[in-house]
Amino acid sequence: MKHQSAFTPDLQSAYDADLAVLDGAKHDWAKTSLSDRIAVLQAVKDSLMRVADDWAEAAGRAKGIPEGSPLVGEEWISGPYAVMSCCNGLIDTLSQMEGKRFLDGLKKRSLPTGQTALRVVPHSIWDRLLLSGVKADVWMQKGVNPSNLKDNAAWAYDVPPEQRVGKVALVLGAGNIAAITPLDAFQKLFLENQVVLLKMNPVNDYLTEPLKAALKPLIDRDALRIRRGDGPAGAYLTDHPLVEEIHITGARATHDLIVWGPGEEGAKNKAANTPKNPRHITSELGAVCPTIVVPGPWSAADLRFQAENIATMKLHNGGFNCVAVQSLILPKGWDKTATLMENVADVIAKHTKRAAYYPGAEDRQAAFVDHAKNPRKLDRGQDIAPLYLADMAEGDSAWLAQTEVFTSALGVMHLEAKDAESYLIEAIKWANDTLYGTLGGNIIIHPATIRAMGRKRFEEIIADFRYGAIAVNAWSGLAFLVTACPWGGFAGATLQDVQSGIGTVHNTFMLENVERTVIEAPFRPFPRNLLSGGMTLLPRPPWFVSNKRQHHIGRLLTRFQYRPSWFKLPRVFFHALLG
Repeated sequence: MKHQSAFTPDLQSAYDADLAVLDGAKHDWAKTSLSDRIAVLQAVKDSLMRVADDWAEAAGRAKGIPEGSPLVGEEWISGPYAVMSCCNGLIDTLSQMEGKRFLDGLKKRSLPTGQTALRVVPHSIWDRLLLSGVKADVWMQKGVNPSNLKDNAAWAYDVPPEQRVGKVALVLGAGNIAAITPLDAFQKLFLENQVVLLKMNPVNDYLTEPLKAALKPLIDRDALRIRRGDGPAGAYLTDHPLVEEIHITGARATHDLIVWGPGEEGAKNKAANTPKNPRHITSELGAVCPTIVVPGPWSAADLRFQAENIATMKLHNGGFNCVAVQSLILPKGWDKTATLMENVADVIAKHTKRAAYYPGAEDRQAAFVDHAKNPRKLDRGQDIAPLYLADMAEGDSAWLAQTEVFTSALGVMHLEAKDAESYLIEAIKWANDTLYGTLGGNIIIHPATIRAMGRKRFEEIIADFRYGAIAVNAWSGLAFLVTACPWGGFAGATLQDVQSGIGTVHNTFMLENVERTVIEAPFRPFPRNLLSGGMTLLPRPPWFVSNKRQHHIGRLLTRFQYRPSWFKLPRVFFHALLG
């Protein structure tokens, strides 16, 4: 049956009216004072807290998460928590905007490449407690150094308020992770001085009303409008005369359709480098994201813990993440590979029982199976879609390496491992040269292996890993959740070779000319880390699919971000220790 578009004349009129209001208010928003912006963000926090429970519960129902399942915690952490955290980060930056004092407290160091790295996590005592042992460095592009850092941050605030000129931005919302759309809007509103029409994705338009309620303070100032809409509605908006800039989170095909046009016309435009859409377009697109497992002296407990880490990288949000791992790179001949994969299969079977809610998941999985050779099927229970494992060296290897499947399927690549260092170098080269996209890459490596290699040498090696977020003993999705980190593809993409997108979002320190984020978590959890000298209070991380208390932890962390207090910490740690 042919799909009938929901894009009606009435909806078109509503879009036109919204854009007219935004166009009339764009310069006023650009000129809004720091104190007013801080007040708006404080009001957003209040509004968000009032709807946070309804938001998380609605998302859990829509995604087929069983009632009472700990997996509802994913909806808290990647929804209200991330937005609340971003509000706090922006408030902190705006309150120190004079002289860009917010940069003064960031630890700065020179990398082996000569670039400058800024430590953005931990930044506060709360980071040190709640993200214990986690650290995130932003690697700036070459040419940015401590002496000119303030020239490479918060550009929108270099223009005196009375001289600022606003723009109308269209943000095309993603359908998977709830926080994506509001955080993309914040990028335009607070880092670029633009008002926003936010078009929801049909997959999660159940969030339209909660988001309208949460972001009402911005709507009341005519800085934001939120509307439902399907593909034809998006096509109308991307070509609307009042829309001046566009931000897309989604698939490469959608980006190219908007920029170059459809079919043969689009191919000709791309070949001639004549975009059909002349607007400034930024984007966050998908990838075939790799996880490199480096051989080392792993214990049985290490193998189990890192199996939970790998399962999370694949099946957080049911596997419907643009930064989900799709290529697991393993060392040939390592005597621990079989045990690791047995543990991965066990974690997946026990802790990821949920519906495949995202449209097209079954067809994309079937395509993966068709292009693989003798894929292994991992059952997850009755009425739950299995996960398929495929050897990326067999079957249609090019398709497996270049196609983001966005479902429960995982490619595995075995590479020679003469020693840890040469293996890591070869794995990075293979990922760079073979896999589509540059969004997020992960490396799981024993601390003793890094010490044997040398920290400086390790950083020299990962400098060649061309991803916008690199996670060491963590999942690069953590860089999405920690909104101090710039989020987007590796620097240098173009409209013709867009890879995983152009530009970044989140980035509450408002850094410009960033290259990547490197985020690192402890290899071992508390208390096992104490025996090896690790510095962390984290037991099983709350973002792990195997965390039995993440639904409680997510709600408590959101309430903590709303109003941080020492008195709220005991309950957080209580559930964390039981997770």
